[in-house]
Formats: sequence, structure tokens, C-alpha cells
Amino acid sequence: MGWWWWCWLFAVVIMVEGGHSDDGGGVTYDGRSLIIEGQRKLLFSGSIHYPRSTPEMWPSLIAKGKEGGLDVIQTYVFWNLHEPQPGQYEFSGRNDLVRFMKEIHAQGLYACLRIGPFIESEWTYGGFPFWLHDIPGIIFRSDNEPFKFYMQNFTTKIVDLMKSEGLYASQGGPIILSQIENEYGNIEAAFKEKGPSYVRWAAKMAVGLQTGVPWIMCKQNDAPDPVINTCNGMRCGETFGGPNSPNKPSLWTENWTSFYQVYGEKPYIRSAEDIAFHVVLFIAKNGSYINYYMYHGGTNFGRTGSSYVITSYYDQAPLDEYGLLRQPKWGHLKELHAAIKLCSTTLLQGVRTNFSLGQNQEAYVFREETGGCVAFLTNHDGHNVTVQFQNASFELLPKSISILPDCKNVIFNTAKVNTETNNRVIQPTQLFDSTDSWEEFKDVIPNIEDTASLKSNTFLEQMNTTKDKSDYLWYTLRFEHNLSCTKPVLHVESLGHVAHAFLNSIYIGAAHGSHNVKGFMMDIPIILNNGINNISIVSVMVGLPDSGAFLESKFAGLTKVEIQCMEEEFYNLTNYEWGYQVGLLGEKLHIFREESLDDVVWSQINETPINHTFTWYKVFFDAPMGDEPVALNLSTMGKGEAWVNGESIGRYWVSFLDPKSNSPSQTMYHVPRSFLKTSQNLLILLEEGGGNPLQISLNTISIVNETEHKAFCHDNFISQNKK
Repeated sequence: MGWWWWCWLFAVVIMVEGGHSDDGGGVTYDGRSLIIEGQRKLLFSGSIHYPRSTPEMWPSLIAKGKEGGLDVIQTYVFWNLHEPQPGQYEFSGRNDLVRFMKEIHAQGLYACLRIGPFIESEWTYGGFPFWLHDIPGIIFRSDNEPFKFYMQNFTTKIVDLMKSEGLYASQGGPIILSQIENEYGNIEAAFKEKGPSYVRWAAKMAVGLQTGVPWIMCKQNDAPDPVINTCNGMRCGETFGGPNSPNKPSLWTENWTSFYQVYGEKPYIRSAEDIAFHVVLFIAKNGSYINYYMYHGGTNFGRTGSSYVITSYYDQAPLDEYGLLRQPKWGHLKELHAAIKLCSTTLLQGVRTNFSLGQNQEAYVFREETGGCVAFLTNHDGHNVTVQFQNASFELLPKSISILPDCKNVIFNTAKVNTETNNRVIQPTQLFDSTDSWEEFKDVIPNIEDTASLKSNTFLEQMNTTKDKSDYLWYTLRFEHNLSCTKPVLHVESLGHVAHAFLNSIYIGAAHGSHNVKGFMMDIPIILNNGINNISIVSVMVGLPDSGAFLESKFAGLTKVEIQCMEEEFYNLTNYEWGYQVGLLGEKLHIFREESLDDVVWSQINETPINHTFTWYKVFFDAPMGDEPVALNLSTMGKGEAWVNGESIGRYWVSFLDPKSNSPSQTMYHVPRSFLKTSQNLLILLEEGGGNPLQISLNTISIVNETEHKAFCHDNFISQNKK
């Protein structure tokens, strides 16, 4: 039996024995690692966010994480989902945090619970419920009494819930770590003296809840004892300054396996080799806990994504959006975990030294008095290098680290990938190309008389007006045109994300901003009626902001509207009396639900509906056979939102193209199997403008290895040519 096979078998034994028992016992730590039930632990963790998948998916996702060598599942807690109104709590369906924790426990893994309750996470409003905005005198994330009251109340609620279910490791449950706050160090200085005092208060409050497990603060160099400061980023082995006390272990709470994606941009691809290199470097520098953010990203269902963030989340993670293995990333990391576990006893108990092996090469060596020895041979160069170590020669691949569990034999190199690449196969099962199947409802475009209940002589801020009940806020105005105005142009400035303009109930154009450029302008040539004219502009948000200091004071919506003429005269309409309407009629009536379909009059589609604006489309379909993941290809749509059987599968914005590739950021939209019935599934699309539902398709998703994928592509090419 070969050396590697023996190592692999031994690693599997260690991983099985490394699980936790139900006997209880607290979690402590020292300067080397977490200590669980009296044993030092070197832990691999993966972020899986329960509301970004479905309860039916959780067992498979967790099992694949365990098979991949994870010890811990890490998740945020989503305040806005759990407390939609003050004192009203919701923990059902995708919000069932207890069920998620119990599934982790049932599979023999630990959990890290990042309560926050601010989470950022590309989640709308950073996870804060919007009602928090309206608390008098509140300043988020500061030494501010109103904020601290509600933050402590929610944190206590979650801790008490976990305790009541026996879910902390001190009770025999899976939770070994809890997090309070989140990356506060990024904005702490903005609050001046109120920042450090808030950090001290948050730490004291959390520790006082007596969970029996340690608390952590990520990106928080001043985390007070006994709270552990941890690292977030892609290269914490290089960037982390280390724990702020010699008595705290070195923990990495976010090792970004990719990066979140926004509309108008391409996905960030991070290689398996790069991830593995930085994991090993962190361990070589005494790191003992590494969490992959994300291990499975999932889906931003509904309106949960933050500003400009696409509906698919971290699809390039080891488990893709659908929960399928992304190779070689998943397999390469699995091999890494097994190799490290083989060495874990020596790594946690040995004395560490490091020394140079060359200009950009070094060795990190861990030795035990009993003779155990582990070495990491590191090459920072971009080319092959041969080094001498313990009277032997070792060839190091470019930008790589070799692991020697006995200081003699290499069992893993971070740049040598043995796992074959796989590919996704998208197989259409139904094309929605029949006009006889579709019906449409054109939403009402409001004028000033429709918005009489809410008026203002100054522009209202959008988020404060909508209360996050809708992406849409209508601004309506009636004015009399009596100037000599040659070639009039409607000029609009906005701090929202998108604006659509109507003049006298006729659509005249739209414009939008981007994730990196805050605010935009829109200039549309118009023809004015002599006398009375009606202007209706709908400002659209694509998620609320999720980061930055003073989040409660952010501004969105229109800031300036005027009609410019070639002459010097112009209409400055900003300070006129405007009427406002939150949302669309179809939203108010919930026509995306089957029981509400008859609340409006639907009509048959009798033409290609390319230029229709603010139109709802409905069609019924049968679920594909089998159990493969299902997705809608919405590549012919423009911008809007989609629902299946009343469940929102998220926003789509296919018309926002990446300028380099001239392609949309996302066309495939996940429909979880649990959303589907065998037949008569209701699909509703809300299209803001420019989309054609007659060319969308329903698809199944599967994965094949590279060889199988080439054969599939060849067969598909032959089939298409025959047609």
C-alpha cells in the first residue's frame, strides 16, 4: 500500500474521530487553537447561509461539506428575516435557524454562529430590519442608546433560542463560536470616541450572555478580552497582524473563495491553487481555524440582495449556486484538508521555526519532543525552484507550498491539482414560445391624481418613503407649459439605481447607475403639449446599501428634475409639488400568487412583447422529470423580478451588460425543486421594459467531467447541424 494511500486512510480516521460528542463540555482557547472537550482543534469551516438555499437542500449541502473535509459550518444570522417588525419573530421555512443548526449537529459537524446582528454580506441593508431606521434618535453601530437597546434585544433573543434548544457546545450542541458585530474596524474611526466605546460595550454585552463558547470579532484589532479578533480576506497568511493577545488563537473567518458579483460585471474567478496556497501559508504561521466564504453561496431570493448585487451568490464557491460540486476547487481542497489533518497533532503541539531556503523560498517546521516533524516548503516565485531541505532536494512548483508530514516525504503541493475539472451542462426541457400559453397585465402608470395621498414640495428620500416594501417609488407631477422652449430635454439626476420616465403616460426612456458610480443623470429629448403636461418618473432600487458608516442616513431617489431648452429659460421642477406612490399595483395586489390572479384582468399575448413596459406575464408549466436542479434561462428578458408558485426566485437584470464582454452578468435563475409541483406551476414575470418572454426556457442543470463535457458538446454540435 502506497504512502499517499496510507496518509489518506489515516486522515479519514482522524476526521471521523474529530467529531464532537453529545456529552457537553465548554469550548476554551489558548494562543495556539480552540480547545474543545479538552482537545486542541485545527478546524476547517465553510460558510453556508440557510436563507440562501432551502431546508430541502440543507442536508445535501452539509453532507458535501463534510465529505470535503469540513469540520464546521458557519452562517450569519439574518435580523431582518427573523424580526420583520419589532417583537414579531419569524423562524419558519428558509428562516428556520434551529432546524439548520440541528442538521449540522446530526451530521457530526460543529457550527459557528455569526449573530452580528449587522452582517453586511451583500444582504440588503446589511441585515438590519428597515423599521430600525425609524427609531427616534438612532445611530446605527455606535455607542447610541436606542441602537444598543434593539441590538442587545435581538442578540439575546438568538442566544436564548439557541440555549433553549441545547445548541451550544457547552450543552452538547454544535455551536463552538459566536460572532458579535462584523468588520466594524472598517468604519470605527467615523464614530470618533463613540466607536471604541461601542466595541467595548458590544463585547461585554455578548460575553455576559454566557454561552459557554468564545466570542469573536472579525477585522477588529481592538477586540477586548476575552473576545478574539479574527481575519477576513483572501490572503490572511500575508495580511493578518495576528491576535491582539498572545493568549488568543489565530483564526480566519472569511477566506474568500471567489467574490460577490454585481450587475454589469463578470464573475471573479479564484483558482483552487491560490486558495490552497494561502490556506497552507496561514496554517504554517500558526493559523488553526480557516473558514471558506463562501463554501456554498446560494441564491439571493426575492429582494434580499444589496445594491446592484446579482441574484446568484458566490456561484464560484466549492459548491455552486445549485449545490453541485465545482471541480477542481472542491476536490483540491478536500485533498488539502486530509493532508493537514494527518499532521494536525504535531502542528498543534510542536514548536514552530522558520528559515530561508532561497531568495523567495522558506521552510516552516513544527517539531515535537516525541519526534513528530511537519514541514511546509514555500515558494513565492512564479517559476520552478529546487531547494535543499534536511540534506534532500525538493522541486517546488511556481507559487506553491509542499506539505511534508514527516519532514521527508511530500504528500501534497498546493499547485499540483489531481482533481479533474468538471463543467455544467444546461439542458433545456421546455421553451415558452407559444403566445397561446402566455397572458399579460400592464400595470397602471400613475399620474398626479393617483398619488394625491402623499405629496411634497421637496423630493422625498426613497428608502424612507418605501420602507423597503418595494423597489419602486413613483414621482408624479402636473405642470403647465407656457414658455417658448426649443428642443426641450427632460433632465433627471438621481441617487437611486434606475429611473424610468413617462410623459403624458407615454414611455420616453430610462437610465441607470452602477455599483461603482453612485448617482446618475438622464437626458431625454421630449415633445411638450401646449398647456398641461404630466410627468411620471419611477425611481428603482436594486437592493438597499449594506455597508458604510451612518447607514441610517443614506440617501436614495431623485435629486433634481428640470426641462432644459435651447434658450436660457428652463423649467426647474425640483421644488414643485410632487405626488408619490410606493410600488406597483400588481405588487399591492400580490398577483404573483395564484389566489390573487383574478384581482386583475389578464389578456392574451398576440404579438412579440419587446417594447412593453411595466408588464406582468404569466404562464403555467410542468416540472421536469428527475431530481436535477432546475433553472430558468431569462436571457431574452430586460429587467424585473420572477416568481414561481408565489416564491420569488429573485431580481433579474439581463439588459445590464458587462462592457468588456457585452454579455449579461446572469441569465440562469435557480428554481429550487421544493418550489415546484409536478404540474401546473405558475410562473410570473414582472418586466420593466424591453424583455421578450416568448424565448425564455426551463432547464435542468447537471455536471460532467471535462472528457464527458467534450463528448456532450460534440454530440450537441452534430445534432444542431442535422436540424
